[in-house]
Amino acid sequence: MKLVVATRNAGKWREIQAILEAPGLEILSLRDFPKAPEVVEDGATYLENARKKARAVAEHCGIWTLADDSGLEVDALGGRPGVHSARYAGEGASDAENLQKLLRKMAAVEPSGRGAGFRCVLVLRHPDGREFSTEGELRGDLADAPQGTGGFGYDPIFRPTGSDQTLAELSAEEKNRISHRRRALEKLKALLRSIREDGAALSTQG
Repeated sequence: MKLVVATRNAGKWREIQAILEAPGLEILSLRDFPKAPEVVEDGATYLENARKKARAVAEHCGIWTLADDSGLEVDALGGRPGVHSARYAGEGASDAENLQKLLRKMAAVEPSGRGAGFRCVLVLRHPDGREFSTEGELRGDLADAPQGTGGFGYDPIFRPTGSDQTLAELSAEEKNRISHRRRALEKLKALLRSIREDGAALSTQG
């Protein structure tokens, strides 16, 4: 079974590939489909954005497509940056620019008020219109300065609940065991296994 992850972000693709890796499952990215359309993520919710990407890419590539939208929701900022996490400092902003803007916004917030959560919504879609969605969340708080060199996005300032290390200080394996994306992807594993088994059965019958 071939599955394309609707992203050109190498870090995100590696994370998803490591979590979903299974016999009989070939996981591709949009780097394998250079003519795939650019999808404007202008939805009001994570689900709207993920669904829009999944539909466009599935129709273009002709295979099962997995799209996600995720973001950091900061309690003191009323859930922002949320769906705007990837462009918090403006369209085309880098991870560093987004992170620095968030640190400026949080500069005067006491440690007790720095709670936050990463949320991920996944949409799995087939070109024939079959569609499934799942969601995962990871709670924690925000450090007052970047720590660690791993991960991407806001990882250098996000400490999962119960940890004194940021996601950027954890190994990829440690992060993948607890991440919001992992929690959403785990809910899809049984479904993907069923799809692969059904496909193999149909192939054998044919």
